Amino acid sequence: MKPNEGKSTVSPKEKMADPDTGQFPIVGIGASAGGLEALEQFLGKVPPDSGMAYVVIQHLDPTQKGMLPELLQRISNLAVFQVEDRMAVKPNCVYVIPPNKSLSILKGVLYLFEPIETRGLRLPIDFFLRSLAEDQKELAIGVILSGMGADGSIGIRAIKEKNGIVMVQQPETARFDSMPRNAIDSVLADIVAPANELPEKLISILRHTPVVKLTLASESEIKDKSAFEKIILLLRTYTGNDFSLYKKNTMYRRIERRMGVHQIDKIASYVRFLQENKKEGEILFKELMIGVTNFFRDPLVWEKLKEEVIPDLLANRPGDTIFRAWAPGCSTGEEAYSLAIVFKEALEKTNSNGDFSLQIFATDLDNEAIESARKGLFPAKIAADVSPARLGRFFVATDDGYRVSTEIREMIVFAQHNIIMHPPFTKIDILSCRNLLIYMDTELQKKLLGLFYYCINPNGIMVLGSSETPGTQSALFKPVDTKLKIYKRSATIWAPELIDFPASFSRTEPGQMDNSIPPHVNANIQMFADQLLLQHFSPVGVLVNENGDIIYTSGRTGKYLEPAVGKANLNIFAMLLEGLRNEFPVAFRKTIKTKEPVVLHHIKVTANGHTQTVNVNIQWIDKPSPLNGMIMIVFTDVPENTAAHPLENKEKKTSSGITDSEFEKELQHVREEMQSALEEMQTSEEELKTTNEELQSTNEELQSTNEELTTSKEEMQSMNEELQTVNAELQSKIDDFSRVDNDMKNLLNSTDIATLFLDKELNIRRYTDQATKIFKLIKSDIGRPFTDQASDLIYPELAADALEVLRTLIFIQKQIPTKDGRWFAIRIMPYRTVDDRIDGLVITFINLSDLKQVEGKLREAERMNRLLLNQSTDVILYLSTDWEILEFNPEAEKFFDKKRNDVLNRNFIQLCIPKPGQKKAEKGLKKILNEALDKKIEIQVIAAGGDLHVAEWSVNVLRNNLEKPVGTILSLKQAQKMQRHE
Repeated sequence: MKPNEGKSTVSPKEKMADPDTGQFPIVGIGASAGGLEALEQFLGKVPPDSGMAYVVIQHLDPTQKGMLPELLQRISNLAVFQVEDRMAVKPNCVYVIPPNKSLSILKGVLYLFEPIETRGLRLPIDFFLRSLAEDQKELAIGVILSGMGADGSIGIRAIKEKNGIVMVQQPETARFDSMPRNAIDSVLADIVAPANELPEKLISILRHTPVVKLTLASESEIKDKSAFEKIILLLRTYTGNDFSLYKKNTMYRRIERRMGVHQIDKIASYVRFLQENKKEGEILFKELMIGVTNFFRDPLVWEKLKEEVIPDLLANRPGDTIFRAWAPGCSTGEEAYSLAIVFKEALEKTNSNGDFSLQIFATDLDNEAIESARKGLFPAKIAADVSPARLGRFFVATDDGYRVSTEIREMIVFAQHNIIMHPPFTKIDILSCRNLLIYMDTELQKKLLGLFYYCINPNGIMVLGSSETPGTQSALFKPVDTKLKIYKRSATIWAPELIDFPASFSRTEPGQMDNSIPPHVNANIQMFADQLLLQHFSPVGVLVNENGDIIYTSGRTGKYLEPAVGKANLNIFAMLLEGLRNEFPVAFRKTIKTKEPVVLHHIKVTANGHTQTVNVNIQWIDKPSPLNGMIMIVFTDVPENTAAHPLENKEKKTSSGITDSEFEKELQHVREEMQSALEEMQTSEEELKTTNEELQSTNEELQSTNEELTTSKEEMQSMNEELQTVNAELQSKIDDFSRVDNDMKNLLNSTDIATLFLDKELNIRRYTDQATKIFKLIKSDIGRPFTDQASDLIYPELAADALEVLRTLIFIQKQIPTKDGRWFAIRIMPYRTVDDRIDGLVITFINLSDLKQVEGKLREAERMNRLLLNQSTDVILYLSTDWEILEFNPEAEKFFDKKRNDVLNRNFIQLCIPKPGQKKAEKGLKKILNEALDKKIEIQVIAAGGDLHVAEWSVNVLRNNLEKPVGTILSLKQAQKMQRHE
């Protein structure tokens, strides 16, 4: 299927505005270095009737007047304004932030603020995009263009949380790609494209995505009602996660956003597209994982925890308590790290003598978010949410931003966990589940709150998001602070249905709802009439179970039932009056066996000396209802004139010759025998009941044992889950350490520098391969004192210098020879850990043997040159390019009558040439130097005794390896010394 199937022909302007509220999309554009070019490309492609407003936030010089509006007006068809305070936003206009201001929006009106952050730490793009997300919700659109740093990354996450649109310039097309790359890493962008293509793609998305908020009524307007369920099934197939109990509005908004990206109008078409593209299923899953979080979100909540809630927990526990916390839906870990920091601060503030600690289990469904949280590395932009004091105390600055300190990182265990499907963490003291329940429907919220109640210890704390409440489960939690959504587990007796937490959830069908409680009936005439009929005309009835235990009675039952003597017994067989005890049990058993009604006619019952004839109707209840499987017994009195038989006073003989009186006597005898058999049967029944009670008691004990074993099993499962989490994290650390170890080993060996790593006791911790050429080292020497090792170095003070560096923390560097003539530059430095602790020494040995050989040859050449200069009969001077005297031989000393040491590094022209000829001589020498040719030049100089000598000097230019002049040699032959100026 093609992505643009079912493309709409409706104009973008018609679909971008909400006809009921007059609202329209507002686009927040963030840019920095290189942003002007990107802004021109973007706004140059925006049509004049796009129906949207554009607010440009760029990093501007606070000391200069803003010229951006004029520059943008040249290339844009829209009206461009520089923002003024309380300026209302209108569609088809561009608004530019002025220099040295922070910009916010409320109810479509722009407000300017003086920035409170110091220059260099301001994040104006994040500041505005956050307020845009809160104010415009799904009508907010964030665009990140070229720039340096990470400003805007937090803002677009806030827009994404409110179901807005996020667009980012393709990093390869940006002059500076830092901001676009950080934005892409921060959130799943809807569109990533070159700046000049973003407007067209934005209009295309809005054309296929309704801006008006979707209501539940729109569900009935979807032609294919099963399409939504099919998408849920496909997501479960692709990711293994069930979204059937997520809020439908949230699901629809995310689905519609993806439909807009692919220009698909019908949800049925999107189902087919999803079937054909597994990658789309993964992207939709990422869209539903709304991982928007930051450090110390809602600061008042954390202040309350620090100042009151956590200190109260500490005050009510013994000193060696290990508190347990659970942060489900932790995303990239900011929430869990915030809790750990606040706990540390509260512990330090209370000055408690106890050895308290906190173990936090942070879980999330998104494995990529968990991997990011485990690293504990956050960009520099967190400075907007974390105070400088906390940054200095709990974070370590790195080139990539800030890393959580070791003491905080070790408090938290991160794990991928499905809160719906997987066993929960138990015995929790603090549960922080903020802004997770709002994405789930009421049924799932109720069950999860019941789960939280089960997990939390008595008087444990539960913290919810600003828009979340316990709802129908409020009886389970007492509010600590209703406004801040902090609750304490109450002592409410746990209802059995609340702990019946299934392994998975399915939505309850309407016909399966609990109807054990009758619906409320308004007081009216029908109700009073029904009550009158029940009181005066309805028969007496008793509701019993299969064992005859009475559950409910209606009417006056005293004429048919009476309490049995002895221990209270509400079983109908024990309460039957004389006359019912024979026939009733047989009829009752027949009803249970056949599930058919049985009626006993004209049964004579004697009560209080009065005999009454009754009919007994025994009815099995099999209709689907809470009474299913029970028996209803109805007693109906029979009037005397109906009960009397017309021939009862006339005796007749049967065909066998037995009179009625004899027949009655025989019948009475049979009845007595039956009574005797019935009594024996009742005795046996009592014995069986006793045995049954004993078996029930044993069964209850077994059930209790089974419950204990089940509880132990759950605890073991939970513990196993925790151990698996710890094991996975440890394995990840081992892999990281192994890679780092390999990298460091290869790095050290590639430098060809011998290196020794020592601990504080000067024991060998590690060494490079090159160190074995100086010390006689083998693998088993690790852990032994390095002073015990044989060495070729002539350096007896090595151990003393090492101890001195440990004491003063000041490095020592020396050049030391070996017994075989090699030389090494030895540098002893303190070993510093990541958290700036001294944990030993690092000693490096750089081989200087070749350098020493070169130095020796240079010294030998220098001596040879000096000998030649001293033996020469010519006057020889060595000058720098600035005419400073670098060498002066003995003949020159005689000629000029000056000592060598007095003239070195002095200017030859100023010292040896008379003033009138200095410029001419310097010009001639410069010409020879620039031409880099050896020539002769006539120069008048001041000789010994102040005489002026004019002579022809030979000039030889010295060159370096690049053939550039580095100096000159002036020489005067013996024969020319006698020439004088006349």
